[in-house]
Amino acid sequence: MRSTSGLMKFIHLSDLHLGKRVNEFSMAEDQRYILEQILRIIRDERPQGVLIAGDVYDKTVPPAEAVGLLDDFLVQLSQEGVQVYLISGNHDSPERLAFGGRLMEHSGIHMAPVYDGRVAVHTLEDAYGPVRVYLLPFVKPAHVRRYFPDREIDSYTDGVRTAIEAMEVEQGVRNVLVTHQFVTGATRCDSEECSVGGSDNVDASVFAPFDYVALGHLHGPQSVGRPEVRYCGTPLKYSFSEAGQEKSVTVVELEEKGTVRIRTIPLTPMRDLVELRGSYHQLTLRDFYQESGYQGAYVHITLTDEEDIPDGMGKLRIIYPYLMKLDYDNQRTRARQQVEGAENVEKKSPLELLEEFYQLQNGQPMGDQQRDFARGLMETIWEDER
Repeated sequence: MRSTSGLMKFIHLSDLHLGKRVNEFSMAEDQRYILEQILRIIRDERPQGVLIAGDVYDKTVPPAEAVGLLDDFLVQLSQEGVQVYLISGNHDSPERLAFGGRLMEHSGIHMAPVYDGRVAVHTLEDAYGPVRVYLLPFVKPAHVRRYFPDREIDSYTDGVRTAIEAMEVEQGVRNVLVTHQFVTGATRCDSEECSVGGSDNVDASVFAPFDYVALGHLHGPQSVGRPEVRYCGTPLKYSFSEAGQEKSVTVVELEEKGTVRIRTIPLTPMRDLVELRGSYHQLTLRDFYQESGYQGAYVHITLTDEEDIPDGMGKLRIIYPYLMKLDYDNQRTRARQQVEGAENVEKKSPLELLEEFYQLQNGQPMGDQQRDFARGLMETIWEDER
């Protein structure tokens, strides 16, 4: 495909996580909304290619609704005449995602095949010559070692370096890599999977042959090592650790070799994801919740009341229908200790053990009324068992 605009433009996306549930809330409606917004951006920007850097689905066996969402999105991209380059991430099944890929090539949808020691390479043309797009799906060292048994591959860096060296990238032309890995120095969020001790780290130096590296895996938009090695981030917030992030799509423009321009276009979700903190009284004041605009957002509320609010979740959901999470921050929770094995269990009465447990859980002793209630309840239970 040849560009007539004089430069090569790509839209970089990743980590759609179609089919995801956040705190038991389905994100399907939100995902459909944001994909439609992305399509409008693509129509406005008129790129030659869309790079989708893995974790298309949230699970290796996605629900039917998620498959339908991706199908609709790819069909609409094809109708726009844009070339799509898509790889699998660590959440995807590479075999399922690659199914039908050879048939879809004719519609401009290029699905990375399952890694077999080689990668798919696609060439685009503009006024400055060819641009080669390499599709490297998520790989572990063991995946690469299988096809290069003579190479010493002990780490993720070794594996990715070996895979890239096997590509024999031509340095005189512009090269783009689409891949899905954790690059050393990047910042993670709570919703991302990680390996113990950072064993999944890939050193950014392995990407030296490429003018732009479209990364997937991390949810926060960021560059690593140099501006052209970039995570575009998720199009939606998928955990409360992402509440402060501004989600966007990344636009990449390549002119002559060595000239790469990167910018972002903000995305506006159907429902934002926010954190609120305060007493039950403060957060239920009409003036507060009407002016805040958070009634339509996904909410994590931290109550500062010293006593739990009976059915707090149910009561607060009357005002905040998309309340996802409720917890407390007060003297009791801050003083809470991890419950450890009690000493001299055999010598203590059930009531004494319950009092110790209550003290550990609540950071304060039982009151007389609570003790009398617990004693009466125990006696009633034991009487019924005789």
